[in-house]
Amino acid sequence: MTATPEIEFGGSASAIRHHYDVGNAFFAAWLDPTLTYSSAMWDGLAEDASLDEAQHRKHAYHAESIGAGEGMRVLDVGCGWGAMMRVLKDDFGVKECVGVTLSEEQHAHLRGQKTPGIDAVLTNWRDFKPDAPFDGIISIGAFEHFAHPEQTVDERREVYREFFKACRAWTQGKGRVSLQTIAYGNMTPEEANPFISNDIFPDAELPTLEDIEVAANGLFNIEKVRDDGLDYARTCEIWSRNLKRAVRSGVVDPQTDPADKYSRYLRMSAAGFRMRKIALLRIALSPV
Repeated sequence: MTATPEIEFGGSASAIRHHYDVGNAFFAAWLDPTLTYSSAMWDGLAEDASLDEAQHRKHAYHAESIGAGEGMRVLDVGCGWGAMMRVLKDDFGVKECVGVTLSEEQHAHLRGQKTPGIDAVLTNWRDFKPDAPFDGIISIGAFEHFAHPEQTVDERREVYREFFKACRAWTQGKGRVSLQTIAYGNMTPEEANPFISNDIFPDAELPTLEDIEVAANGLFNIEKVRDDGLDYARTCEIWSRNLKRAVRSGVVDPQTDPADKYSRYLRMSAAGFRMRKIALLRIALSPV
């Protein structure tokens, strides 16, 4: 009998911590007060709505996509500093939220808050073993880290399929999934900037919409897809301005904080979204 080859995954702990564990105070200096480090959403808001309002709109959108409500148990894969889980608890009455992260600083931040009904687990999603099923799953800004740039298209899709299989298992085939991920737009992987690939997000690879469709086939129905790349361009531009102000005011010290590197990354990302080289997909999925 021929052995089944072991699936290789991206998103190693060291790669995640390379980007996210550079200091909570550094991120707090230029993100919104909830420490939300993913694209905001201005759809449905006034044109001049603030970043804070747009981040809350995004969180509400994902909560609504899974039908979040009283008494539910929800999993947040790639939970960051916990803003999504707090909205689920405070605004939608979710009973219990569990977040999965590979960032030690994010995990310590969440554990230190000791918020009733919110817990965080320091682990990779593929090693996560919940003690009870979930009613729904949200994943924002984590999917980009699941595969590895050296993998073939088929290998990447197999990794994504393993994630969707895990989502079915975690919800006993009954829960909805709301996914937000950066994806390739009109740019090929070969055209990716090495600064982003090597210095910002090592060992990460973006999916395509087709990758996600193929991986979810037979497991989840894709009910709705949005490309809100312009929202992410606007978010990055606001973050960039916030970071510049933090440097000028002395809150961020470019001698000790990676201000220059992140400033360059934010400017490049904003341009990439505006030129549609990269996309920001928001996908609502229901179990088959």
